[in-house]
Amino acid sequence: MKKIIVAIDGFSSCGKSTIAKTLAKRAGYKYIDTGAMYRAVGLYVKRHVSKPVEEVMPQDVVCFLPEIKVSFAVNDNGKSETLLNGENVEGEIRTLDIAKWASVVSTIKEVRAEMVEQQRKMGQEGGIVMDGRDIGTVVFPNADLKLFLTARPEIRAQRRYAELIEKGEKGITLENVMKDTEERDYRDTHRAESPLRKADDAVELDNSDMSVEEEHEWVWNMFLKFAQ
Repeated sequence: MKKIIVAIDGFSSCGKSTIAKTLAKRAGYKYIDTGAMYRAVGLYVKRHVSKPVEEVMPQDVVCFLPEIKVSFAVNDNGKSETLLNGENVEGEIRTLDIAKWASVVSTIKEVRAEMVEQQRKMGQEGGIVMDGRDIGTVVFPNADLKLFLTARPEIRAQRRYAELIEKGEKGITLENVMKDTEERDYRDTHRAESPLRKADDAVELDNSDMSVEEEHEWVWNMFLKFAQ
């Protein structure tokens, strides 16, 4: 089979990363988590500005871009982890707080341009699976296979809440997570730069009522179809 580029886009908490990681491992491809890249940028900015996320302006972020390099490494268990300037920040970027910072910085034109440039360099040779919000529309518009994942908002909020509880997050409620999900959806679909949308040639998957095994098998069969 030929080495193709697989672009997976969709709303938050649709399981994009899990699906992408599973497909990459099964196909022997490289996995690139673009959402983690924006989370890493958000973490860097949070560490270097002395204001709450709601007050952050584009100029507060753009000045740091030359200092930010995001990469990925595979740990001893075969899982991909995010590195921020060589520092492993995988655990630190997976909180609800950093998700808010990522959502804010990802709306900034200069941030998206820099991350897209880094993403394209990672995928030059093919044989990659990349997930995010604008992979099939902006980063790799000529990707061989484009998937667009969606699920009902209440289902996505329940999934995210369960994930955060499992990770030991304190002081969160399902209502807060639902509100955050709705706010992220609005920002993602209404931002001026690279808004979330389904590419014209993307294959849509609504996994609201699917088991993990069902969706993984569906994606694998779709991959085989396009990789022939």
